[in-house]
Amino acid sequence: MPKTKPSHEPTDATRQTVQLHTTAGTDQETLARVLGIDSKTLRKHYRDELDLGQCKANATICGDLFKKARGGDTTAMIFWLKTRAGWRETSAVDHTSSDGSMTPKPAINLTALSDEELAQLERITDKARNTEGMGEA
Repeated sequence: MPKTKPSHEPTDATRQTVQLHTTAGTDQETLARVLGIDSKTLRKHYRDELDLGQCKANATICGDLFKKARGGDTTAMIFWLKTRAGWRETSAVDHTSSDGSMTPKPAINLTALSDEELAQLERITDKARNTEGMGEA
């Protein structure tokens, strides 16, 4: 009679290994090999760790970045605004009509702003966010 492979039973240690590797970006095939199981078995027993590992890592890094930005780190502020608030540094396209009736608004160059100007911009943005929704029923 052929030998049957014993059923895999996850442990706290293997769950932690899967979470760590998922957070670091290890692909499922390689991770299954690390654990000595088939990739289907990996997905069957570690679905939450696979689905949530990268999300948890991103949330941790995002939280740290946010703290740095709130603490006055200009680079963190600029990065946050570009990636989360849709700000960008691009060449402005001139949409001015031949008769001058359509004049474009000037683009904001974040790299040209001082730390004080960025802090002032943050205060204005926070104030605008805090007043959104006021008066709505």
